[in-house]
Amino acid sequence: MGILDDVHRFCEEQGLRYSLSSGTLIGAVRHQGYIPWDDDIDIYMPRQDYERFLKTYHDPEGHYRVLDPKKEPHYYYTFAKVVDQRTKMVEKETEGYEIGVYIDVFPVDYVTEDLQERARIFQMKKLLYKIRRCKISNSNPLHSRLAYWCYRSLPVTVGMLNHWIERLIVRKEPTQTLCHMTEAGPSIRGCFPAKDMETYTELPFEDRVYKVMAGYDDHLTRTYGDYMQLPPEDQRTTHQFEAYWI
Repeated sequence: MGILDDVHRFCEEQGLRYSLSSGTLIGAVRHQGYIPWDDDIDIYMPRQDYERFLKTYHDPEGHYRVLDPKKEPHYYYTFAKVVDQRTKMVEKETEGYEIGVYIDVFPVDYVTEDLQERARIFQMKKLLYKIRRCKISNSNPLHSRLAYWCYRSLPVTVGMLNHWIERLIVRKEPTQTLCHMTEAGPSIRGCFPAKDMETYTELPFEDRVYKVMAGYDDHLTRTYGDYMQLPPEDQRTTHQFEAYWI
């Protein structure tokens, strides 16, 4: 919450747009705070604001730092995080790369209106992200050990993959549709009308108030269906990590 408070402060001062997203946004709407079994914070930023944020964000107290995928060596993720440098987080999938407790900052990009081309882009980005994970992870992130070693041995670098991914997902020409494109997982179902994020409102989260896209109900309904309905107990999963003050 401290990290989110500072990101909110900076965005307000600099006129940068952001919105609570994913489970954090559902939590704000349904619980006015965290989903009871959730344990992280996600925000969206339009691509233009995201790039400005990466270049300019600073915490006057020096506690928090933004991690830019283009600049961090051996960085596992393909999107930015803001970390608390006074902490340490241990995650199995990022073994050997230690960072502090963080919030996720995802850019939101325009996507083509050509549905066949959109499907091709989503298939290609999934493959490129999969290869990248195999290249950078010391443990096998796939179900197949053979596939892991095949991808890992391909004669391409992480820098090359980052370049190909950026060329694939970043569109400068506006369209009527947006999506978070910086992970393998989000599917075409996660696309939503650009008008949902044209304006912003505020919602309570825990004992604070944060920015959310004005079209949050449309976005969440398209992505999750009846998001106000609690999922079955066996689907109420948390992330696997340990976190420490240092």
